[in-house]
Amino acid sequence: MRNRSWILAAVATAGVVVGAALHVDASDTGHADVYVAASTSPSLPAVDVAASTSPSPPAEDWCVGTRSGAPDGGAPDDSPLNRTLARIDKLAAGRFADVYTGMAADEDANAADVWRIPSDGFDAAACDAAEKGVKLRLHPADVDFRTLDTLAERISEDMTRWDGTFVMRQVGVDERGFVHVGVDDPKKAEPLIEKEFGPRYIKVEYVDQFYPAEG
Repeated sequence: MRNRSWILAAVATAGVVVGAALHVDASDTGHADVYVAASTSPSLPAVDVAASTSPSPPAEDWCVGTRSGAPDGGAPDDSPLNRTLARIDKLAAGRFADVYTGMAADEDANAADVWRIPSDGFDAAACDAAEKGVKLRLHPADVDFRTLDTLAERISEDMTRWDGTFVMRQVGVDERGFVHVGVDDPKKAEPLIEKEFGPRYIKVEYVDQFYPAEG
């Protein structure tokens, strides 16, 4: 599963590299045989299906693309799925920025999971953007990516401020609709972070310290 909306920030403490990355790989969570509920949108089919893999609760809606597409020159990762993701990225950056939350690619299933504030207009545009055979699984969210990104920036502005109480190691926007905060001691960190930034859209979890590869 490739996460399309992750933003990673590493704390500037000894043994931890400072850096940022857009579009990094994330492992499958192993959720299989997911029940997908009947669609409530008139533009999408109402069918019970089993999704091969999914990092989230069941999708409310889904569609399979019918758009034709052609390979784009010599791009090594050019595929119907990647071209579909690129089109949805453009929709998310444009007129649907206020409803788009995040997206993750499931290459094994030739599918993408898309989280959005429910919108018939976005759903129709995303399904129109999908190439033939590419499946979109559409999940509900209650926040847009820009709001999450702003919150992540606030949290990561001074990641060393908590030193002596706990160590903040990662701050990232999770495509499912929250900001993931990785720390060394969640029990100490969670109440302090929630007091400072509020509890909404924040998930505090333990993460290991990152060491750069030697080479």
